Parts: sequence; C-alpha cells; structure tokens
Amino acid sequence: MKVVVIGGSGHIGTYLVPRLVEGGHEVTNVTRGLREPYQPHDAWKRVRLIRIDRQKEEAGRRFGESIKALEPDVVMDLICFKPESARPLVEALRGQIRHYICCGTTWIHGPSVLVPTREEECRNPFGEYGIQKAALENYLLEEAQAKGFPATLLHPGHIVGKGWLPISPVGNRDPLIFSRLAKGEEVEMPNLGMETLHHVHADDVAQAFVKAMSFWGNAVGESFHVVSPQALTMRGYAETVASWFGREARLKFVPFEQWRKGVDPEQADMTWDHIARSPNYSIAKARRLLDYQPRYGSLQAIHESITWLMEKGLLAVDG
Repeated sequence: MKVVVIGGSGHIGTYLVPRLVEGGHEVTNVTRGLREPYQPHDAWKRVRLIRIDRQKEEAGRRFGESIKALEPDVVMDLICFKPESARPLVEALRGQIRHYICCGTTWIHGPSVLVPTREEECRNPFGEYGIQKAALENYLLEEAQAKGFPATLLHPGHIVGKGWLPISPVGNRDPLIFSRLAKGEEVEMPNLGMETLHHVHADDVAQAFVKAMSFWGNAVGESFHVVSPQALTMRGYAETVASWFGREARLKFVPFEQWRKGVDPEQADMTWDHIARSPNYSIAKARRLLDYQPRYGSLQAIHESITWLMEKGLLAVDG
C-alpha cells in the first residue's frame, strides 16, 4: 500500500519506515527535514521525502489537503498532539484512505487505580500534554465509531532505543544518574523508589503500527497501549543498572520535596511528572487484537540504549 508517515525521521520513524519498506509498501516520509533518522538503513534510499512544515501548513489551513494530494492508502501520524491538528486531516481524508493510525501517549491516563492499567479504565489526565492527547483520542474515536473514519490510536510509554538517553531511574533525563551508578557513587532517590516507569523500545512501537495496519478490522475505532511487557520500579531499575557495571547500588532515599532542592528545576519537574503517574500499563488488548509481541523488556531496551551511548562516548563511566 501507499503509506504516508508524518514525522517519520524521529524516534519511532527510525524503525517504522524501514519496516514498512521491507514489507513491500510504498513509503512517503513527510518531515520538516531538520533531522536525520537516528539509525542508518538502506531502506531510506527507497523512501520518498516530502518537506512540509506542519505548523505553517496548519496555520494556512493547507495541511490536510497537502497530505490528501499524496494519495495515501494509509496515513501514520507520529506528531499529532491535539484535536485541532487532527481535524483538518480527518476532513480532507474522509472517504479517501483505508486507515489513519495516530500516535498517542500513555499519559492520557493520570494516576492509576488498578494496575496494570487497561485501556478501558477511566481517564484522569493532568498536564497540558496528557490532557490534549486525551482530547485527541476522544475526538478520533468518536469520528471512527460514530462517523466511520478509519482511525486507530497507539499509546507508547517512555520510548527508548539507540540514539537517545532513556528516562533514568529517578524519572528524568539527567545522564549523571547512569554515570554515578556505573561508578558506584551514591545516588539520591525521591521517596522510597517504589514508583514505576514503563519503557518501550522504539522498534516495538514500530511493530505495533505495522500490526495495526495488518489487523485493520480489529484496529479501527480502537486505542491500544504499546509498552514493554512489564513496568519497572525506580529502585529496581537503579539496582539493575549498577549491577551491569559490577557495582552494588548505593541509594539514599529522601522525601521528594527535599530531594528536588538539590536538583535542576526542569529535571525535578520531569521526575514529578513521572512519579505522580507511576505508569504501569497492560498490553493484553494489543496482544489479543493486534498480535503485538514486544521483542524487548524494559531492561533490555534500556541496556541497548546505554550501551550505544557508551560506544559513542556520550556517557561517562569507569571501566
């Protein structure tokens, strides 16, 4: 099929576009052209590149028609963040495409009641990003279920893979956390370290997009969590990382408000966003309806990322 990927040069697209090409599809990558894929692949030589600035096109009310002009069978939208961005696409593509697959986020949920959290649990999002993504899901599922627009939403957790820094054991992107654990230095952790994080390898997210297209009848009008098979406690995460370097983790637990005083405010806010949600999501629905079979557990995906960072000299460790 003719597949248009919007924003295909980022985390997910790095793995998704080659999967599509190798599957025999004709692929067009719509991008601003500001970034190369995180990993090289010969498949990119067979990809049509269209440079479009989405924000400018949306401001001029041209984006939907620009995508329609590419005559896709399937549109995979990796960079839609609010209903206002989806509406022009839905109106332009209604009756014109077989499938619209949109990337959401597990942050459509707020704090969980039952874990692992299933897709049908009541939403209680907080923060602008989570609230807008939840509104986007509501809009697209309404369009699918009431008006027949062939939409599917896939909700990844903390995406990880070769090329970028994972969310760390303290729930932020401070690379020094990994360095300290590798060197056997003390690491302060907020609270008791029993809050959870739920990572997913970017290639498993890519797998889910391809599976959603393949299992069209099960996917349309539905949303799915796309995460690793199990969430991680922050304490267990820290202890495991230290063990990879032959160390025993030296962890000091302090109340969050005390902990944040010694941390960069932006990093502290990121940690709060994670521990306040303590993500832990079920993939039973995706397994059942899409045959989603993640290749990576959380720790495997993180290990691959850390190894890549070390090989590139981007993470300071001893030995």
